[in-house]
Amino acid sequence: MRLNIKPCNSQPLEIKHHQLSNRVEISYDDGSVFVLPTEYLRVYTQSAEAVGHGPGQETLQYGKEDVSIKDIRPIGNYGILLVFSDGHDTGIYTWDLLYQLGADYQALWAAYLEQLELAGIQRKTTRSHAH
Repeated sequence: MRLNIKPCNSQPLEIKHHQLSNRVEISYDDGSVFVLPTEYLRVYTQSAEAVGHGPGQETLQYGKEDVSIKDIRPIGNYGILLVFSDGHDTGIYTWDLLYQLGADYQALWAAYLEQLELAGIQRKTTRSHAH
């Protein structure tokens, strides 16, 4: 799902990968701390595979309930590359994108669930998305 990324004017201090709970925790220098489920990060990838090369070319990402992160790689001074267990490894997650995904988690997760419902797709409820 395509996002209009807003600058957060903040830098991450620490990124933790919680493998058992399948979440990524990001602490920013403004005091914000976000704990984001891997499925959520995967379905909101901004890679061309998911959002296309322009508006209207988005492909709804689904069936990612059990996906995990295999690797986290730094990308310059501006973000990370997440390598997922489903083979997806082309989405760059900038600090601004990660901040927005954290700050707007409730609304974005609800929007994703609504898109699934509109598409007639049911997701498995194997993991909790409360945080």
